[in-house]
Amino acid sequence: MELTRRTALATSAAIAAIAASVNSPGSAFAQETPRRGGIMTVHFATEQRILNPSLQASTGVYIVGGKIQEPLVDLDASGNPTACLAESWESSADGKTITFKLRQGVTWHDGRPFTSADVQFTAMEMWKKILNYGTAVQLFLEAVETPDAHTAVFKYGRPMPLGLLLRALPDLGYVSPKHIYEGTDIRQNPANTAPIGTGPFKFVQYERGQFIIADRNPNYWRPNLPYLDRVVWRVISDRSAAAAQMEAGQILYSPFSSLALADLARLGRDPRFEVTTRGNEGNPRTNTLEFNFRNPILADIRVRKALAHAINVPFFIENFLNENYAKPGTGPIPTVSTDFYPTSPMPQYPYDKALAMRLLTEAGHRPGAGGVRFTLRLNPAPWGEDIGLFSTFIQQSLQEVGIRVEIVRTDAAGFLRTVYNDWNFDLATGWHQYRNDPAVSTTVWYRTGSPRGAPWTNQFGFEDTQIDGIIDAAATELDPVKRKSLYADFVRRGNSEQLLWNPMEQLFLSAFSRKLRNHGNMPRWGSSSWHDLWIAP
Repeated sequence: MELTRRTALATSAAIAAIAASVNSPGSAFAQETPRRGGIMTVHFATEQRILNPSLQASTGVYIVGGKIQEPLVDLDASGNPTACLAESWESSADGKTITFKLRQGVTWHDGRPFTSADVQFTAMEMWKKILNYGTAVQLFLEAVETPDAHTAVFKYGRPMPLGLLLRALPDLGYVSPKHIYEGTDIRQNPANTAPIGTGPFKFVQYERGQFIIADRNPNYWRPNLPYLDRVVWRVISDRSAAAAQMEAGQILYSPFSSLALADLARLGRDPRFEVTTRGNEGNPRTNTLEFNFRNPILADIRVRKALAHAINVPFFIENFLNENYAKPGTGPIPTVSTDFYPTSPMPQYPYDKALAMRLLTEAGHRPGAGGVRFTLRLNPAPWGEDIGLFSTFIQQSLQEVGIRVEIVRTDAAGFLRTVYNDWNFDLATGWHQYRNDPAVSTTVWYRTGSPRGAPWTNQFGFEDTQIDGIIDAAATELDPVKRKSLYADFVRRGNSEQLLWNPMEQLFLSAFSRKLRNHGNMPRWGSSSWHDLWIAP
């Protein structure tokens, strides 16, 4: 992709049109009687290796698995923890014992009863050992006791703030059936792509490259729900083709900024559709630039700082995105995190081409033949159009300071394998999603110790014992004022060492058919169960 002035103007005009067309939530449908039946069709842009959210935390997994499996705790319309498979909870004064009372009368889709044994097995064997963000959150979990079939008692070696755990569980608290996984190779279990859950929809079929189907669960524990008969996820990697299917009525929902900006703008002007950030408030994202410290060039902090100084982020936002949905990032904790965003200024790396070149020269990288200092490979994640645009902008920006960048594009599985399992990259750019508390999905990008291959964790080859200590102290601090102060130390250390760069922060855009009701009604709606979703005629 070549970033010409024409491309910039066209993209900027498209995102500006989206800004003008985004709809605010209203109450026009509040008095309607829900209609039963119908098929919900969803744009599934990037296929996943697994569909079990107990094993992998990502919106690509939740968009399917979150309808089939359920967490202990979810969020309500205001973003506060609310009961799901757990009906209530309490913590001991020292924060080392947290007890959950589980919902009774719940059955798995194969008819077996849901019990505390399922929670114990999932927490100890999946969340603690495998789940990409769960391994960090549950680092000090020592045991889960099951005094009866509907009580699960979590025992921690160090204090676990109850607020942190409750903020984590909507994404990192999905439960899997013990009787399906016990005694098997959990990572290779066939249920990972044919999940069995307690949710409102039962898995039916997965045809790779085509579709996934789940049907209404007639034995769902919420009375008279769900309303829908079926959910079909259509696998469409071509954004233009997905937009065309929405316009033809074959798709009712495209989540997580999966469509091209120009197509979102066109759909937003069409009265049949709603284009909005509503329902994505719980998943703010920061764009990332990730460094492979195994490359001795990038192990030099002067080079990492030079890369940031060489990229004019405000120019990119102004010309390719929009200030309504994007702004320069200031660190791993976004500004929307009112509980944890640092109040004091943190180290930043504003655009300064001359400083970038001076730092590169100081690091021993003088221009050679053709003015090239060295060459790096850049792997962009295939999640959204802005990532592809930004990768090309990075390439062109670094060329101006003498760095040749080779862009290596892959599909979703290839990106995850190359960056987080094979470590076969120099730079990577994608998204980090912030989930209510830094300990849920943010500090894991920095802390050492995550198993190799765990997506969106520190697989970058750096070890910083100081930042590890800050992360562990913050995750086990019960005093909220002290926790916020510790997270300010975390941001200061991460930014000072430029361990990972967060150049921008954004909200996702979703495209909905106006036939949908009860959509976007909670802050992680795309990941939620859709038990109350219905389709108007």
